[in-house]
Amino acid sequence: MKTNCVILFFLIVFLNYNYAQEKHLKNIQKLTYGGDNAEAYFSPNGKFVSFQSNFKKWGLHCDQIFSMDLAKAALDTNYKPSMVSTGRGRTTCSYYMPNGTDILYASTHLKQDTCPAVPVEIGKYLWPIYPEYDIFIAAPNGVVKKQLTNSPGYDAEATVSPKGDKIVFTSDRSGDLELWTMDITGKNQKQITHILGYDGGAFFSADGKKLVFRASRPNSEEEIMEYKYYLNKHLVAPTTMEIFTCNVDGSDMKQITSLGKANWAPYFIPHGNKIIFSSNHHSKRGYDFQLFTINIDGTGLEQITKESLFNAFPMFSPDGKKLIWSSNRNNHGTRDTNLFIADWVEE
Repeated sequence: MKTNCVILFFLIVFLNYNYAQEKHLKNIQKLTYGGDNAEAYFSPNGKFVSFQSNFKKWGLHCDQIFSMDLAKAALDTNYKPSMVSTGRGRTTCSYYMPNGTDILYASTHLKQDTCPAVPVEIGKYLWPIYPEYDIFIAAPNGVVKKQLTNSPGYDAEATVSPKGDKIVFTSDRSGDLELWTMDITGKNQKQITHILGYDGGAFFSADGKKLVFRASRPNSEEEIMEYKYYLNKHLVAPTTMEIFTCNVDGSDMKQITSLGKANWAPYFIPHGNKIIFSSNHHSKRGYDFQLFTINIDGTGLEQITKESLFNAFPMFSPDGKKLIWSSNRNNHGTRDTNLFIADWVEE
């Protein structure tokens, strides 16, 4: 019994030390309590977030899209958000439309009623790029109001400009995973990146003039062959990616990080010339993703999170005062990934 008390004491000290090291995060609060919850993005008024979850207690078998009332989630650990997607197929990458109520997301439901199979490649971590994904707009009650894409292949990872005029998304319709833009109505779909590699997870700057995104850039003959091999099987290996920026038309492309390993899930900090992103570049084990910030000129790298082995999908509230992200912290030894929100503290 005495030994257990000593272990508990040092565990508490360790956790408190880590939390103290997260000096930019104050009043951290857990918002979900089971399953894998990810890609939570604020509504324009900052009172709601859309996100994806596969929480089995909600009757889910793979990711579906939900809308969460932050005030209700903060008060009730049993709160169940409203499901926005159809419940059929698999979904990903939701985002609020400019009206603050409708939600954009990608789904396979037109071609699949059940969850698509998860690919297995022994000894290789891979993301599936399901060619059945298309991009839709749904009302808060789940009624699909419009289909924005219908080209063969993968169309997903869509986000909306703060100006309310454009959407950026990732598509492989041209034979590679490139960034595309379209009008808010779905018209004028245009490819804006043209370099071999996976360009994805793009977000607009606060003024709507720039994009930040993750990208792989296979260079050697072996890397190119491997990339094309997996792409042909609708797969991508996300283990080597860096952060890039460009103008909305694809011009003035710049590589911001050169850290090695996987640098992804970038987002512009609303106030200031910085980017927040997730990275495992510091890890000897590979699976240790923490949040970092960096200046848009590639200087001033700073680690933000210290707690748990997975922190990703950071997004700021429109006023820049709150940060929401996904983390494995405080999951009681399970594999659950939950949503957390905190006050953002600048120094």
